Amino acid sequence: MEENKNNSEVIDLREVFKTLWNKKMLFIKVWIVTFILACAYILPIPRTYTSELSLAPELGSQMTGGGLASLAGSFGIDLSSMQAEDAFYPLLYPDVVSSNEFVVRLFDVRVKSLDGEIDTDYYTYLTQHQKATFYRVPINWVKRQIKNLLEEKEERPSAGDGKINPFMMTENQDKVAKAVSANISCDVDIKTNVITISVVDQDPLICATMCDSVRVLLQDFITKYRTNKASIDVEHYQALLDEAEKDYNKSVDAYSAYCDAHKNSILQSYLSERDKLENDMAVKLNVYNTMSSQLQAVKSKLQERTPAFTQLRGASVPIKATGPKRMIFVAAMLFLAFWGTCLYIYRKEIIEQLVNPASKKS
Repeated sequence: MEENKNNSEVIDLREVFKTLWNKKMLFIKVWIVTFILACAYILPIPRTYTSELSLAPELGSQMTGGGLASLAGSFGIDLSSMQAEDAFYPLLYPDVVSSNEFVVRLFDVRVKSLDGEIDTDYYTYLTQHQKATFYRVPINWVKRQIKNLLEEKEERPSAGDGKINPFMMTENQDKVAKAVSANISCDVDIKTNVITISVVDQDPLICATMCDSVRVLLQDFITKYRTNKASIDVEHYQALLDEAEKDYNKSVDAYSAYCDAHKNSILQSYLSERDKLENDMAVKLNVYNTMSSQLQAVKSKLQERTPAFTQLRGASVPIKATGPKRMIFVAAMLFLAFWGTCLYIYRKEIIEQLVNPASKKS
């Protein structure tokens, strides 16, 4: 009884292949239609290029316990961020790159296409020179018309200098900023702290240009953050030194004028006043020398706090497009069409099994 039951549940692969072979014309028709539709969908999509670079920043403080740090890094724990003096460590760099303040600074970058036909700023390039898929143009137009009917559009005030305000952007500016954020990728290796920046764009030269621009702006942001306190100290002590120099020069002029006016005087009151002016000049000189030493010290600290960046791999103009993967897409659609046709051929058996699963066991 059990042998008959087991034999009834065994699938006869020869019967399956025979059935599918008898339906080969159906597969051919489905594949032809699928191939045409897949090509019609994927071919009009503009090609995109990707440019990458690798950057190794200097940490804010030297990390101790190399063996322990390596062991912690293998478990995804970054000890450098715990031991560093800065609260701004490499794992936060991707958040900086995706912020509106950072993206808006990229809008003014001058870009030029590989064929030389486009030479403008990046914001104008994104809003006026992007290639669009032809079948999405009417769809986007209908969406905009419906949105304009359903929503009341409120114009936000722009900055007086004509620049884009990242704190209050218009709807179009916000869309462009989100598109830029989606095209820029910043990854940090937790074990080595190596920063990998990649940019996707429709033009290979613009792609490489923006990739290098992101690097420059990120380095500038990191440098300003690391040296902010030291730069303030340099400005402060420079102001104190300038003030001390003025006071010392005034005391020298007063002492010199007094000595010239009383050159032949031997009265004790005149000599006491001369000594007083001389002591005041010496005090002002000591203050000046102290401020000068302090200024040199904070300048040395500023230089010490300025991070050094090692560019492991620079941005380059890509030769081949990285997307869309047309052959892979068409192959995937043909694969899905094959299994969809198989399900269509055996739909009766599948539906019967789902509706009455006990019928197979009886």
